[in-house]
Amino acid sequence: MKPIRRQRLILIILMIAGIGTAVGFALKSFNDNLMYFFSTTDVDNGKAPKDALFRLGGMVVKGTVERPGDGLTVRFKLTDFSKEVTVEYTGILPDLFREGQGIVANGKLDARGVFVAEEVLAKHDENYMPPEVKASLKQELKNQ
Repeated sequence: MKPIRRQRLILIILMIAGIGTAVGFALKSFNDNLMYFFSTTDVDNGKAPKDALFRLGGMVVKGTVERPGDGLTVRFKLTDFSKEVTVEYTGILPDLFREGQGIVANGKLDARGVFVAEEVLAKHDENYMPPEVKASLKQELKNQ
């Protein structure tokens, strides 16, 4: 093999390896930031991951919002009209958060089976419900 061809072959191999590494990093980053949606029934049935972030959606159960202590911690229950899951959140809730309203929370389950939310998203007006929550509620109503 001539030296020029050998140099070109090495260059092509290095370029392919570099592109492969970049694609690998991009896919790993995408997979690490991917967040799946689960309903409260899915969480209660054990379908939700125990050690990964995911989204939990449902309606805030009336009469379950409590603020233990003097801090910013809030505890409430979410339902899809079939099962309920306890949610804990430390921080300032959105202005539109209230009982009987559909919300989506980002977080993960702890060892007690309580969903510890890192972020709580509330609907923006009285007619809007997150599409994931709406589809999950429709599915639960069909199953009943």
